[in-house]
Amino acid sequence: MQRKENSRKETDYVTRFRCAGGIGILREEVWVNARGEVVRYNLAFLLPHLLKKDNGRVLGYDNAHGVHERHDQGVVQKARFKDYPSTAARFYREVANIRRRYENKSI
Repeated sequence: MQRKENSRKETDYVTRFRCAGGIGILREEVWVNARGEVVRYNLAFLLPHLLKKDNGRVLGYDNAHGVHERHDQGVVQKARFKDYPSTAARFYREVANIRRRYENKSI
């Protein structure tokens, strides 16, 4: 992972939405180097009213500690990483599945 001063934050997206039981939050942060390559990222889906640990993060992907990690309701595991677009697509698919299950009260 490159040093912070060699990168710039390209994406800083946060959206809040109403869902069953409270407010959900989606967050996407992406830092790129001078060549436009993703050097750091943070993807998070939070339901603070549902999960108290890990700041309400139900699902997340990041490489903040120099390794690609998947956060699942407080459990952190190394994640496969092909490239950022693939990781982001996987994250948003998983979020859609979690939201469907949650709205149907099965989680």
